[in-house]
Amino acid sequence: MNQPLNRRFFLECMGWTGTGLLWTVSGGVASSITLDEATAATAAKAKPFTFLQISDSHIGFNKDPNPDARVTFREAVAKIGALPVKPDLILHTGDITQLSKAGEFDDADQILKEAGIPAFHVPGEHDMLDEGQGKLYLDRYGQGTQGDGWYSFDHSGVHFVGLITVKTLKAGGMGSLGADQLDWLKKDLAGRPSSQPIVVFTHMPMWIAYQPWGWGTDDADQAMALLARFGSVTVLNGHIHQVMQKVEGNVAFHTARSTAFPQPAPGTAPGPGPMKVPADALRSVLGVRSVSLVRGQKALAVVDTPLA
Repeated sequence: MNQPLNRRFFLECMGWTGTGLLWTVSGGVASSITLDEATAATAAKAKPFTFLQISDSHIGFNKDPNPDARVTFREAVAKIGALPVKPDLILHTGDITQLSKAGEFDDADQILKEAGIPAFHVPGEHDMLDEGQGKLYLDRYGQGTQGDGWYSFDHSGVHFVGLITVKTLKAGGMGSLGADQLDWLKKDLAGRPSSQPIVVFTHMPMWIAYQPWGWGTDDADQAMALLARFGSVTVLNGHIHQVMQKVEGNVAFHTARSTAFPQPAPGTAPGPGPMKVPADALRSVLGVRSVSLVRGQKALAVVDTPLA
């Protein structure tokens, strides 16, 4: 049966990915280890502050190449829960669900709770498909946030900023922050010392990863101007479903894999969407990612650990 190419149908047909990152922060310097390394580590060697990024769980997705995204999400969370030293918090960078259904949010929350770690969320476009255009997401995760759900918090000397880039997103279009959110960000950063490490987390890339597919945020340069004076800025996002990195001055950008399934590399397919892989290869393209970050312009070391 033919189906009109509306926003919901477009998103149902697209494929999504992301991954988990294990970070450690000590003395303003962030570094990371793989979950396998953390399992083997002793408590005495553990860093004093760790956090994880997980992204694009797409709970409710049930097509090729992953017949049940809940299964692989649960496997990723089980890896986190098995760590001998638990991270302090988890950042979920969006597309929690496939179609913004209440049951999908319920399932995602129940699975993530198995890690026993506080979680902070930002939405992806798949979390904004209900009739209220994100009301279900905000009712669940928006307490204490501003505007369309943006917020910030401090933890162990690090300032975390959760930004919303998908509120006005059109199929195939670029993300956007908007004037109100940029004004809030300016006020939020004002008065903070330039030596304070900043971690920004959002769904859409905050740089132009691939414009023909809408992989970027059209007014991100204004946010980057506000962040330019800080000596250590790390920007984490999901959405593009694969590992990509970029460093501009003191700002390091990292995209994440999914716990659901991969997308093609930019320009290697007619458009973004699920990249089909054999069933026995699925877990080799999903998993967790660790990143070593040193303040300033030093190189970042990235290691990906598959679920397989």
